[in-house]
Amino acid sequence: MGDGSEDRVIDVAIADKSPIVQAGLRALFEGDDRFRVVAVAADGERFIAAIDRLSFDIGVIGWEMPYMSGAGVLQALRGRADAPRIVIYTGTQDADVPRQAMALGAAGFCHKGDPPQRLIEAVIYISRGGMSFPYVDVRLLELNPLAGLTEREREILAALSQGMTNQQLAAAFEISLNTVKFHLKNLYGKLGVDNRSQAVAKYLGRKHR
Repeated sequence: MGDGSEDRVIDVAIADKSPIVQAGLRALFEGDDRFRVVAVAADGERFIAAIDRLSFDIGVIGWEMPYMSGAGVLQALRGRADAPRIVIYTGTQDADVPRQAMALGAAGFCHKGDPPQRLIEAVIYISRGGMSFPYVDVRLLELNPLAGLTEREREILAALSQGMTNQQLAAAFEISLNTVKFHLKNLYGKLGVDNRSQAVAKYLGRKHR
C-alpha cells in the first residue's frame, strides 16, 4: 500500500525576471490539480522573502535574475533546514550552468526550450526525493566563482578590470562612494579575495577559460 505521497498536492513557488514567464509558469501549474502555486516573485530577493513567509515544496526559479541570481539564491539557502528544493528553469545557452546549479545544491535543471511536460515531470520527480538534470559530467564539476554575483556586481567587476577607480565607478554607475565600497566588499567576499587586483585576476581567468 502507498503512503499517499503521490496524491499530495505539491506547493510550488515561482521566480523569474520576465512577467511573461511568470504568467506562463503560473498557468502551467495552476492548470494541473497536482500543484498549488503559493508565490510568484520577480527576482531572487523576493523569492527568499517568500521562503521566510511561506512553506512550500519546490521553487522553480530563473538563473539570471536582478538583485539576486539563481546561483545567489542557492548559496543563500545552503544550510537552511526549511529550504524548498530548487529547480533552475532558464533559457541560458551556457552549457556549464547545469553543473554550476548541481554544485550549488539545486535539485533539478530544465531549459525553457524543453516541452512544458518535461518541467512538470521534473517537479513531480523532485518532490518525491529525486534529482533531475541533463547529462552532467561530474568529473568536470566546478563552481564558476562569478555565478553568485548580482548583475550590478558583475558590471562593477567588469569595470574594475578596465582599471576604474572608486570615484570613476561612482560616476559611471551614478552611485555614492559608500555604495561603491559596499558593492566591492560583497564582491570580494563572494569571490573569496582580499582586494581588487585579486578580483580582476579571478574575473579575467574565468573570462579567458
